[in-house]
Amino acid sequence: MSETLTIAPVQKSIRVACSVQLAFEVFTRDATSWWPVDKHSVHGEDVREIVFEEHAGGTVYEVAADGERAHWGTVLAWEPPGRFVLSWEVNPALAATELELRFSADGDGTRVDLEHRYWERLGEEALAVRESYESGWDVVLQPYRARLGT
Repeated sequence: MSETLTIAPVQKSIRVACSVQLAFEVFTRDATSWWPVDKHSVHGEDVREIVFEEHAGGTVYEVAADGERAHWGTVLAWEPPGRFVLSWEVNPALAATELELRFSADGDGTRVDLEHRYWERLGEEALAVRESYESGWDVVLQPYRARLGT
């Protein structure tokens, strides 16, 4: 019998000072306004747009100034304004992981919970890649929080 290694998901929670609806829309429809493309994208500072196709089976991708697209993921679940789930496929050399974001009312603001999971799909590289995302999601969420207020 072979034993399967289970690797803990990356989990992040933040609070933003806006409605659930606005928190969801800014994350998905207005990601270009806050996503730190200089550090976390395929095309770097050349990114002109980040697109979430708003339905299960849709894709998430960035668009460079020259129109070239870089695939980030596939939408597995689309349940605005409360939740979405993506198959995270930014690096085509690696197996897909899964990313879920949940948006819930928290007093006069919104709690945003991120879970990035299924690292074991990556094989030998799993722990190193997971570690990079542990700190990487902090870098991504900071400008999002700043955009919406805390």
